[in-house]
Order: sequence, then C-alpha cells, then structure tokens
Amino acid sequence: MIKKIILLVFVFSITTIQAQSAKELLDEVSKKVKSYSNIVIGFKYALNNPAENVSQETRGDVTLQGNKYLLNLMGTQQLYDGKKLHVIIPEDEEINISSQDENDDSSITPSKMLTFYEEGYTYKMDIVQDVQGRKIQYVKLIPIDSKSDLKEILLGIDKETKHIYKVIEKQNNGTNATITIHNFKTNQPLSEMLFKFNESKYANYYINRLD
Repeated sequence: MIKKIILLVFVFSITTIQAQSAKELLDEVSKKVKSYSNIVIGFKYALNNPAENVSQETRGDVTLQGNKYLLNLMGTQQLYDGKKLHVIIPEDEEINISSQDENDDSSITPSKMLTFYEEGYTYKMDIVQDVQGRKIQYVKLIPIDSKSDLKEILLGIDKETKHIYKVIEKQNNGTNATITIHNFKTNQPLSEMLFKFNESKYANYYINRLD
C-alpha cells in the first residue's frame, strides 16, 4: 500500500513538473510573439481524414499586426481591420463583410494563431523532434471543455528561437489539420493601407454585407 502511495505521489509530482515546464515554455513563446510590432508568416496547411478519404494540402501566408491580419489561403483573401472581416473571393468576384468576435474561443483565427493556447487548455510536455538541426519541443494541449469537438492540439516550438513551428489540431471525428510554418519574419516595413479595405478596387464585385 505504501509503495502504491509513493508511486502515485511520484507520478503526480512528474505531471506537475511537466505542466509547470510546459507553462513556462508557452509563456516564453507568448512574450516573444507580443514583443514584435508585426509578423509575416509563410506556411503549409494540410487537412486529413482517412475515414472520409479527405487529403488536402496547400500553402498560404498571413501578415499579423495586433489583432489585424491579412490572410491568403486557398484562392481567397481574408482582411480583418480590427472591426470587420472582409473575405475576398476573386473566382466568384464576391466579397463577404461581417463582424468578428475577438472573444470567441471556438476557433483559431489568424489573429490568435500564435497565442490561442493562453486560455481554455490544460497542457503537458510531449516529444522533442530534430528537424534539420532544429530542436522542436511539442506541447500537448487538451481542451478544458469536455464537449469540444477538438480532441487535442500538438504545438511544436523551436527551443532556440521560441517561435511556433507547427500546429497539429486533432478532432474527435478523426480529422487532422496541420499548419507548418516555413517562413517567419518580424518587424517588417508595412504599408499603412495594408489592413484597410479599399472598396473602389472591387468595382465589379458583388459585396455581401452580412451585418
């Protein structure tokens, strides 16, 4: 009985230390991200669900400045100016304009791409991988909300730079979404007009104002 108690105390201690270590690492990443005036990221996005025979892969880029962002992905452009989200679809010559709730934690928006883990998850250290000489430390995030469709998130962090390298989102239905960052630039000279929607550029587009 005493041995079992000692074992339980040992396991609990290891789990607590791991959680503290994971939190310290995530705090370092968050502090680093928030120290930049802006961030420009190039990434690969992959979506897989073997049971549904779904396998997609594409590349995209996003520019982040505070809560504003400009995202190019899958032939569309998303421009968020801090108040309104503009989804520009050149193929259909259509633009959808809507409000976006910054306090909505149901999804990882581009503006929260590098800080989403700060609330709503428990976490612990996972594996370390060597990626072309870079040591990538993974942290496993598990949603506190037991009703979440999300099973877990694996967050890969470069141990040297404290930059996020990979985000693997695993859904309960077997769908895995992976973002792999291959280009990470900070404090870039950006145009003051970058996050401003210029309606005159889209004279032939149908503009759908959703709210």
